[in-house]
Amino acid sequence: MGAGDYSYHAPEELIAQQPLERRGGSRLLHVPANGDFQDRQFSELPALLAAGDLLVVNDTAVVPARLFGAKPGGGRVEMLLERLLGHRRALAQLRASRAPRKGQELLFEGGAKALVAERKDAFFVLEFDCGLRAHLMRHGHVPLPPYIRRPDAPPDRAAYQTVFARRSGAVAAPTAGLHFDAELLAALRRKGVEVARITLHVGAGTFKPVSARQIRRAELHSEFMQVSEEVCARVENCRRAGGRVCAVGTTVTRALESAARDGRLRPFTGETRLFILPGFRFRVVDMLVTNFHLPNSSLLMLVCAYAGRERALKAYEHAVRERYRLFSYGDAMFLERRGKRA
Repeated sequence: MGAGDYSYHAPEELIAQQPLERRGGSRLLHVPANGDFQDRQFSELPALLAAGDLLVVNDTAVVPARLFGAKPGGGRVEMLLERLLGHRRALAQLRASRAPRKGQELLFEGGAKALVAERKDAFFVLEFDCGLRAHLMRHGHVPLPPYIRRPDAPPDRAAYQTVFARRSGAVAAPTAGLHFDAELLAALRRKGVEVARITLHVGAGTFKPVSARQIRRAELHSEFMQVSEEVCARVENCRRAGGRVCAVGTTVTRALESAARDGRLRPFTGETRLFILPGFRFRVVDMLVTNFHLPNSSLLMLVCAYAGRERALKAYEHAVRERYRLFSYGDAMFLERRGKRA
């Protein structure tokens, strides 16, 4: 199959441009392993889980990764950080009327200067004259996705960050986690549901179109991840007690399944290029909480691999018909996987 086989009609008016006032106020489409879809509220999530289940979340924190600037001779430049390569060195996307040349100097907000050191495919290596992390925290903009057609605003600094965020490094939010608040977490604790944390720093590559070559090779953009020994032990204990593992988001799914590629979940720290497509054998994740994703995206392909392509796309059609809010600041779905784990 090609990328076009993972498409659906996403009406512009359903693409959420603002977060809800209350995190837990979103809707939740329940997609059971079998049977009819159920329209719920996200606050009902505890009713779908049982005592002894393990909820795994992503504790990455979003960096204010966008900077605006200019070339010395004129011409606007926009930088979107992909990742820090050191105190003053970065891998980034650059948007300009003409691609900057190697050795060219760029001027950014807050007085920062950067030298274009080299180009790596769609990215540029930049060398700054200041500590970049601190400069971004002071002058950077929240890297809202391209389908949010407005500039970032001060409230986005908190709204585009999950309550689990503690390890800085992402340039896009793990959006399934945006629906959780203290009240919901308290309800889950009372139910006897435990919470474990992995880290996957979401890169800007998550918004890039999927190529036919990537599908053929089943290899996607690289992202840094860490699954600790503690998480592996908690998953094993959950299994022994008859509990289920619920991944909060496609990022958690990618991390857990990357760490279990040899058949057993093991501690892992490093880069993953795992591309989850239909036919993939899931080894860890029993349930998945996720937002609604862009047509033809790698994230939608993961959902199709998890729930079955036909059933997943029917769920999306149902969501559009019932006017669910789409994408990062939109509503969510809860999927249960058919069949047994590999």
